[in-house]
Amino acid sequence: MARGADFLGAEVAIMAGAMSWVSERNLVSAMSNAGGFGVIACGAMTPELLDAEIAGTGALTEKPFGVNLITMHPGLFDLIAVCARHKVGHVVLAGGLPPKGSLEAIKESGAKVVCFAPTLALAKKLIRSGVDALVIEGMEAGGHIGPVSTSVLAQEMLPEIASAVPVFVAGGIGRGEAIAGYLDMGAAGVQLGTRFVCATESIAHANFKKAFIRASARDAVASIQLDPRLPVIPVRALKNAAGELFSAKQREVAQLLDGKQVEMLEAQLQIEHYWAGALRRAVIDGDVEHGSVMAGQSVGMVTKEEPIADIIGTLVAEASAALELRAAA
Repeated sequence: MARGADFLGAEVAIMAGAMSWVSERNLVSAMSNAGGFGVIACGAMTPELLDAEIAGTGALTEKPFGVNLITMHPGLFDLIAVCARHKVGHVVLAGGLPPKGSLEAIKESGAKVVCFAPTLALAKKLIRSGVDALVIEGMEAGGHIGPVSTSVLAQEMLPEIASAVPVFVAGGIGRGEAIAGYLDMGAAGVQLGTRFVCATESIAHANFKKAFIRASARDAVASIQLDPRLPVIPVRALKNAAGELFSAKQREVAQLLDGKQVEMLEAQLQIEHYWAGALRRAVIDGDVEHGSVMAGQSVGMVTKEEPIADIIGTLVAEASAALELRAAA
C-alpha cells in the first residue's frame, strides 16, 4: 500500500469513490483529514460550482484531495482549467475514453491523471497515452457499472499492468480482508464509495442513510437497458420506484431519437441528467422511493452511522490482521 499512499500523498491508499451529491466538501475533506484520499464528484457541475467546491474543500483540509470529472461533460476543458487554477494534484477521469487533448491539459498543470479501465486492452492503451494511475472497478459497485466482476477484473488485469502504474481496485469492497487480498495481488490501493455514505460527515439525508443501513447485498440491483440503440450504462441502486421511472425516461429518449429530434450524444446527456436529478432527490431531499438510491453490493456491510476516521481505522486494522496472518503462515 506504500506505493499507492505515496502516489496519492495520503497516509493510506484508500480513495473515496466520487459519488454525485455525496462526495462534496464535507465528506471529501473528512476523508483526507482521516488519512485517506477524498475525491470531489464534479458530475454535472458548472465550472463556477466546481470552483466554489474546490475552494470550500481546501478551506476544510490541508491534505491532498482529487477531483473526478466526467469525460462527456460539454465543459470538460473549462473544468480542467478550474482544477489547474486551484493546483488540484489529482484529476480522475470517468465515464469513457478521455477526449483528445484532455490528458495533456491536465498534466500541463502538474496534476496526476487517474483513469478508469474497464478492460485490459483499454488499460494498456491508457498507460501508453500517459495516465499516471488506473482504477479497475467491477460490477458490484454502486452507480454506473460495467459487466464484469471485481474479482475477475483484478485477476485478469493486475498481473499485466500493476508493475507499470499504480492500480486501485474498486467495486464491492466492504472489509479490510478484501483490501489485503487485492494488495497481495499487486494493487497499490483501493477505492470504496458505498462504505462511506453513512459516515457522520456525509451530508446524505437521514432517509438515504437509513435505506443503506437496512439494505442487504441483493437489494442493490442494476438498471435495465430497454433499447439496444440507446447504449445506456447500467446503474446499480437499491430497488424502488425509481427503476420504473428510469424505464419511462429511456422510452421517452428513444422516441426522440426515432424522430431525429436529438443526436445520440444529446440523448446520452439526457440520461445522465436524469440520474443526476434522481440521485439528488434521494441524497438531498430524502425521497428514497422515487429518487435513485445508488449503492454497491457491499451495502449489506454498512450497519451504522459512524465517523469516517473510525471506518478507515476498522478497514486498516482488518487488512493488517489479514496480512499478518498470511505472513505468519
